[in-house]
Amino acid sequence: MGKDKRKRKEIKRKLLHKYRLVILNENTFEEKISFKLSRLNVFVTGTLFIIVLIGLTTLFIAFTPLREYIPGYSSTRLKRQATELTYKTDSLVTVLNYTNRYLDNVRLVLRGDIENNETNRDSLFEKFKLDPSTIDLTPIREDLLLREEVELEDKYNLFERNIENVETLLFSPINGTVSQKFDPKNKHFAVDVVAPKDSPVKSIANGTVLFSEWTTETGYVIIVKHQDNLTSVYKHNGSLTKSQGDLVRAGEVIASIGNTGKLTTGPHLHFELWKAGKPVDPLNYFDFK
Repeated sequence: MGKDKRKRKEIKRKLLHKYRLVILNENTFEEKISFKLSRLNVFVTGTLFIIVLIGLTTLFIAFTPLREYIPGYSSTRLKRQATELTYKTDSLVTVLNYTNRYLDNVRLVLRGDIENNETNRDSLFEKFKLDPSTIDLTPIREDLLLREEVELEDKYNLFERNIENVETLLFSPINGTVSQKFDPKNKHFAVDVVAPKDSPVKSIANGTVLFSEWTTETGYVIIVKHQDNLTSVYKHNGSLTKSQGDLVRAGEVIASIGNTGKLTTGPHLHFELWKAGKPVDPLNYFDFK
């Protein structure tokens, strides 16, 4: 017991023993600064300094952009941008997939192959839509109020017209002589109309140009998408006046009669009419005389 007490007293004495730290001028030995220190003071001061240093480092890492330079940390802004880019990439891949399928079907129309062919772009869009059964479609209160307001306005709208059963008004694309009629058995899904070279070819209705390019077999070809699932195809043209994506009006000139492509025997228009993805006889809709 006596030895333990002596050891503790010795340790306490060493910890509390005062030392003087003096800073002198080397040339004049003049005392500049002096400190009274003990081992305990040095230990406590060093420990507090290390704790403060660790705390400041942690604060800098947690609340300043410096953390981005440490492996394993990333910026919140970069994470948000990466997430947004992921969503955009997924959407672009989806759009690219059904656009490629639609273009493949347009090529089948150009070749006259209708087996397993879908030219109705809306039907392709439907295939890529989400299943409604997996989505909560319960209308919110604001939606119900908006519907009631719209229904009330429509109820007393004196200028409302019923256009459900109005069919698209069609114009003949060209006046001429029919040299070959619609013959699906021999895969001739069109009528050939002979007309003078450079005669204007007109759009049968309002629509959007889906295709406007040169092809080896059928020369200059233009395809126009109309309402009511109608698609009109004009082949062997001498020239084209519209480009892909252009909007055209009924009766507007979109091409001229020509004799282009390998599968032609003279100036004429090879005219196809497709409805809901299937070829129909244009003579049921037009009188080319």
